Amino acid sequence: MQSNNKKIIKAWTFYDWANSVYPLVITTAIFPIFFEKVVPEKITFFNSEFINTELYSYIISLSFIVVAILSPLLSGIADFKGNKKFFLQFFCYLGSFACVSLFFFSPNYIELSMLMIFLASVGFWGSLVFYNSYLPEIATPENHDRISASGFAKGYIGSSILLIICLILIQVFGVDARYSFVLTGLWWAGFSQFTYKHLPKNTPLNHSTKNSWSGGFKELNKVWNQLKELKQVRRFLFAFFVYSMGVQTVMIMAIFFGTKEIEWVDETQKTTGLIVSVLIIQFIAVPGAFFMSFLSKKIGNINALILNVLVWIGICLGAFFIVKTPFHFYSIAAVVGFVMGGVQALSRSTYSKMLPKTRDNTSFFSFYDTTEKIGIVVGTFVFGYIEGFTGDLRQSILGLIFFFIAGFLLLLTVPKKETTH
Repeated sequence: MQSNNKKIIKAWTFYDWANSVYPLVITTAIFPIFFEKVVPEKITFFNSEFINTELYSYIISLSFIVVAILSPLLSGIADFKGNKKFFLQFFCYLGSFACVSLFFFSPNYIELSMLMIFLASVGFWGSLVFYNSYLPEIATPENHDRISASGFAKGYIGSSILLIICLILIQVFGVDARYSFVLTGLWWAGFSQFTYKHLPKNTPLNHSTKNSWSGGFKELNKVWNQLKELKQVRRFLFAFFVYSMGVQTVMIMAIFFGTKEIEWVDETQKTTGLIVSVLIIQFIAVPGAFFMSFLSKKIGNINALILNVLVWIGICLGAFFIVKTPFHFYSIAAVVGFVMGGVQALSRSTYSKMLPKTRDNTSFFSFYDTTEKIGIVVGTFVFGYIEGFTGDLRQSILGLIFFFIAGFLLLLTVPKKETTH
């Protein structure tokens, strides 16, 4: 695979443009508002009663458990057989189909409806392990920060365009919000074709056996043994595991904070205000991603991440103690947007630059993605459990502070250069 090839890099970053509509339209903006409106505050799910947002957080947690279990094994197979492009496409199409299926979402068939949410999440997050693993193969380390930031920037811009289209259809032409879920799935699957056309396959590591499963386990075990010897990578993954619990949980559940904890004048202002806050996050995330890339060159990746996590601690404190009015919500959305793009892009490129020269990139990135997924499982479950136990979603926000504080302290222990053991 050619390194620093502009066409390949463009194709790789374009998948961010294609798939970022899922976390914006489905996870963050239109679907959560739709969900909160159509699903009663208390809902019966398999004969057990849940708060609607509590159930949502549990379903998302379950999807991450599945991805965390599958991705290491499948990534080992992908490295072994050289077919990670196939897995990228499979999870992409699974997720896009599930998004389209959300058109039929109904609280009367809540179990089947929540299955569609579950599959959409598995599709999106499952595809990322194979997508992210291309980064160390398509570019040299000095370009990773810039390329990673470029991918996230395209994602924020592309998804914002689709969100605006959906809002015009809903607000101006009175189109049912369900059609935005269909558009999301079609956008995701459609624009990803550019990526699939130009992104090459990875080279198989071994042709001596046809047993993909045993070969996958062997590759996974080999990478695990390498990770045990790489102190810098190991400590970074531990820190990333903890602070990403908070980051991803905020991204997934923040819209519900806006629906339940902000003092809106009426339902119209609530809907408009939530969408405005999402767009603020999206557009500010673009310069935020590039600023963190610039900052990492000045003070180093780990120091830039430390500063970023400190800002997240301030965000949680502000949300708990201060944010009650729409103006407060817009203000904190701007801060979230600025650090959200930065922490995602910088985390991905930091890990990529730490990896040794290897052809097991998919397997290495599976540990990165599994770390993130298990973190999200813990974060969303804790978020939902605290709300279910206290009946106060604001208390859940306060609980996230501990993830960021622990992540900050763990980042301080990451060596600036690689050492063994």
